[in-house]
Amino acid sequence: MSDLQHRNSKKISFLFFYYQYINYFCSPIFNMKKISFLFIISVVFLSACGEYQKLLKSTDPELKYTKAIEYFEKGDFMRASTLFDEIAIYYKGTERSEEVLNYIAKSYMGQKDYFSASEYYKTYVKTYPKGKYITEAKFMIGYCYYLDSPDARLDQTATYDAITALQEFVDVYPESERVQEAYKLLDEMNDKLAYKYLINSRLYYNLGNYLANNYESAVITAQNGLKKFPTNKYREELSMIILEAKYQQAVQSVEEKKIERYRNTIDEYYNFVNEFPEGKIKKQADRIFNECKKIVKD
Repeated sequence: MSDLQHRNSKKISFLFFYYQYINYFCSPIFNMKKISFLFIISVVFLSACGEYQKLLKSTDPELKYTKAIEYFEKGDFMRASTLFDEIAIYYKGTERSEEVLNYIAKSYMGQKDYFSASEYYKTYVKTYPKGKYITEAKFMIGYCYYLDSPDARLDQTATYDAITALQEFVDVYPESERVQEAYKLLDEMNDKLAYKYLINSRLYYNLGNYLANNYESAVITAQNGLKKFPTNKYREELSMIILEAKYQQAVQSVEEKKIERYRNTIDEYYNFVNEFPEGKIKKQADRIFNECKKIVKD
């Protein structure tokens, strides 16, 4: 068979398949199947909605409690939380009240509404300070704040709240199986706050002497970050900001202060290499040191 005949054969096969495809999916049989499927789905959906609406109107708290648990176990946390909220008042002061409050908090967690979840966990802690879920509730308060903690460039109120709550948890429940997880979250939150100091110190450094001595502000900000979070993972970068800012202060200084500021930079270099002798940015530090030694001969 020639190439032309082969290509024509493939075209005919494709056209035949395409015709069969269009003929089937546009046929009344397929359309009826599609309509039947959509009808069944609609009936099931409306039936489920109708059942839920009846539950909302029901005055039977036991029925609502049972159905709320069913919704919760199916992962329908919105309906579960609504039903639990409705019956919370009815069970207030009873043994079941503790269960309901715990379910409400967990339902909001399932919806990723961490603020509401934390509020219910705090209510649980206040209401049942010796309850059977108290350890979990204490941890979850901090965990909710952790999950609500935004990017380091934004306001860090939730981050500080997470640290406070998680630190309280590890202090009160040092033997809990979730202590190690809490410590890991604390380290992560401390690193985030240290990173915010790094961002701010870099901002000051990049502003240079624009409208003010921003190099000094960069030094102070980075030093505060190191002081407040001594074990953070950005120590090397913060230390480098201090070294670079002091070097720029020396370079741009008035003549009578140059030598003193170059010497301060050299001292800062020794602090840097003592802590990070094999640091990933040591070459940058070495360059600054060599420039300083050109000015300071002794």
